[in-house]
Amino acid sequence: MKDKRTYTHLKEHGEDMSHENESKTKLSEDRGPGDLSLLVELHKKEIWDWKQKESEWVKTENLLLGTKKIIDEMGAKIIQQVAVIKTLEYDNGVYKKEIEKLLAEKNK
Repeated sequence: MKDKRTYTHLKEHGEDMSHENESKTKLSEDRGPGDLSLLVELHKKEIWDWKQKESEWVKTENLLLGTKKIIDEMGAKIIQQVAVIKTLEYDNGVYKKEIEKLLAEKNK
């Protein structure tokens, strides 16, 4: 009888032969719906999914807060620019009147 733990080909010699007798089973098949290890795995997966959703929510909230801050800053700058424009329009009107006054005096 041939010994099961001998190498039959030269290239096999780097492989671990201890896994030969192990059976391969799917864990979901041999565990019922009331099995505690199955429930633990399902809950761990559910917790992981909720943590991922929470991470997305936090990311979205941070993005929202950053966007609100930018909008507030831009609104303040717009108000400031409107004030500057009004001042420049007033100065423009004053200078226009002075120029017209100087041209009228020059043409006399």
